[in-house]
Amino acid sequence: MSDSTQKENKLAVGSIIAVLLGGPWLEIIADLWKIGKKLWRGLADEGMYEVLEHEGTLELKDAKGKLALVRKRQKVRYRQNNILAYQDSAWGDGEIFINYRCSPGREADRYKIGSKTQILISLRDVKKKGDKDEFNIEWEHRNGFIRKVEQWGSEASHRTKHLKLNVIFPKSRPPLQVSLVMDQPVQTVVLDKDVIRKLPDGRWIVSWEKSDPRLFRQYSLRWEW
Repeated sequence: MSDSTQKENKLAVGSIIAVLLGGPWLEIIADLWKIGKKLWRGLADEGMYEVLEHEGTLELKDAKGKLALVRKRQKVRYRQNNILAYQDSAWGDGEIFINYRCSPGREADRYKIGSKTQILISLRDVKKKGDKDEFNIEWEHRNGFIRKVEQWGSEASHRTKHLKLNVIFPKSRPPLQVSLVMDQPVQTVVLDKDVIRKLPDGRWIVSWEKSDPRLFRQYSLRWEW
């Protein structure tokens, strides 16, 4: 190839690059990328419903941690039409979901995926987009908190506005230290002593809450007692 031909090719390539850079192509590509990210994020956290309020309470019924009562209150708003069911889940040592009770709805199925046990609740009704429900769920947990260091918590498995966790301890065995444990990435934060409060009946309670918890992240209270 002659020198003149090489120069002509370089000039042609340079002209094409100049046209691309001088035109709106880069802006168009950048805008498409931003739109794609928004769509992906929206699809990822859309779900069948969003959680307006989630409050979970673990009540340790004895000083050995052999019997506990779990209560969950979850206020949701449906984001799609024709919703027939709601899903509950839990994980942990020992026996869970004993004497399971929920309102509204009724347990329709129970199955395990990995370390989590899932319960499918039939709403016995058809919900449409914008409808709201407040679920009150309760079950017993046996032999799940028998070690010196234990933890319990919840996962923001749907887009959640507000999350609150409570752990109630018996009179004779208050917690010595409490930490907040999170995953994705794993983080542990030692909480101040003032999160441990004494109830009027002599029992002890630890509470923690957060607005807009990150989607799919687990939040747990870990205590030494």
